Amino acid sequence: MIDPNLLDILVCPVSKAPLIHDERNNELKCKASGLAYPVRDGIPVMLEEEARTMSDEEIGGL
Repeated sequence: MIDPNLLDILVCPVSKAPLIHDERNNELKCKASGLAYPVRDGIPVMLEEEARTMSDEEIGGL
């Protein structure tokens, strides 16, 4: 679980856009950059090289 206050201030390091918490996949997703950042042990890993590129279908579903 990510603290809602933390989620309010976190942005994508690539696009500077807001992030959406995907609890099911334990990721923070950015529609603007198309990247999904992992959350490990409750800590968001906000490194571009650790992010995965989302499919067009995933981005459209955000």
